[in-house]
Amino acid sequence: MEMDKLFSLEGKVALVTGGVYGIGFAIAEALTKAGAKIAVNCRKQEHLQKGLEEYRKKGIDVKGYLCDVTDEIQVQKMVRQIERELGNIDILVNNAGITKDNLMIKMSEDDFDAVIDTNLKGTFNTIKHMYRAFLKQRAGRIINLSSVSGVLGNAGQANYAASKAGVIGLTKSMA
Repeated sequence: MEMDKLFSLEGKVALVTGGVYGIGFAIAEALTKAGAKIAVNCRKQEHLQKGLEEYRKKGIDVKGYLCDVTDEIQVQKMVRQIERELGNIDILVNNAGITKDNLMIKMSEDDFDAVIDTNLKGTFNTIKHMYRAFLKQRAGRIINLSSVSGVLGNAGQANYAASKAGVIGLTKSMA
């Protein structure tokens, strides 16, 4: 059997949160090369459009959705729209994340909350709205991205490290 057939995702649908640039873009690109249909989201229209243009330049067919993963209702609506347009989602890649680095003594509560909400609560929201579908389908894969900072911490990133430690705990609890 050919090696590329061993890892084929032909006929699968994957949602990559925050998939319009950076690590998420690279993951979505790799999943596409393996044959999956890809949905990506972003919470800012201008970033979404720019990301979709980059995919088009590379000849990659991706569907983009405007959605803030910190908002449970938006996530629920996005998941339902993807299911209508692309079919059942088989793979969820929780990649959406932000940093707002600062020393703890200088960090604002808003910056702390924004990172926790995006990185941890956003992961929770997407899992919550995919979990039932995966149970009903009796199949599905969830890939949660974390960071070594979630294990070791990092100076100036108390909020980020806490959010990524939370993702690790959430993942272990679900597993």
